[in-house]
Amino acid sequence: MKSPFDLAEKTAYQAWRDAKLQALPDRVGALVVEISDPRNPTLAERQALLSLVSRANMAVFAASSASCSKETMRQFCACFGLTRLDANQLADDDGISPLSVAPQGTRQRYIPYTDKPIAWHTDGYYNSMENQVRGLVLWCQQPAKEGGANALLDHELAYIALRDRDPAFIEALMRPDAFAIPPNEDAEMTNRQMRAGPVFSVWPDGKLHMRYTARTRSIEWNPAPSVQAAKKALEEILLNPPFGLFEHRLEAGQGLLSNNVLHTRQAFKDDASAPRLLWRARYYDRIHESQ
Repeated sequence: MKSPFDLAEKTAYQAWRDAKLQALPDRVGALVVEISDPRNPTLAERQALLSLVSRANMAVFAASSASCSKETMRQFCACFGLTRLDANQLADDDGISPLSVAPQGTRQRYIPYTDKPIAWHTDGYYNSMENQVRGLVLWCQQPAKEGGANALLDHELAYIALRDRDPAFIEALMRPDAFAIPPNEDAEMTNRQMRAGPVFSVWPDGKLHMRYTARTRSIEWNPAPSVQAAKKALEEILLNPPFGLFEHRLEAGQGLLSNNVLHTRQAFKDDASAPRLLWRARYYDRIHESQ
């Protein structure tokens, strides 16, 4: 089968592109699926979530806030083939991270554990290419008093917008040295070697993967003019995506099931008596779309 991500396959790309845009949900509310028991979603609930994932690489599930626990989260994720957790150093011992404001310790030096905004990125962009994060799940136990919403964009739509502008941009961002993350110099973290890789890559299963961060510190973009032009074009697209931009604030009991789509986070203000808390699970697996 011809890949739509092969730049030489214009017909395959056009067919895939047209089908993708035609199937795209038209509003964020269309992404939401109510689930009765997150430990064991019904067949209908799983199929509804997977249908959305197949169309948008993401879905929002809504369950009782009382059901939100890390063990329940693991059981829910396993229902979709997500089992290989990326147990990064800032996660808890079980591999799941509590996203809340850290008052002290190593976490407070990293933006996800503050109340500051986070620009466009995919999770785990600093991982080695052998350990890329393909599945990302967020689950809200307690929203912030104000703010904290996410902007969400299917990475396949970013690919379409960029390729429609100029296929040369895709070629440049598929270079294995498109950008690199320098070694981690934090004395309290395990040493990390320089890690270079592409922005867009096609995996053996034929699926498109994206590795990206809009941050300007601790990142080294390839200085080649072709890469710099593609980087600028992508930044322009993310400032005003032509299609598929969703904005949503996860409320208590709601979560995001995704194939690590592009996302941001607004700054937020906490209620001291009920601070914001989201659980985050990163997986080396992609969501299994067949049940």
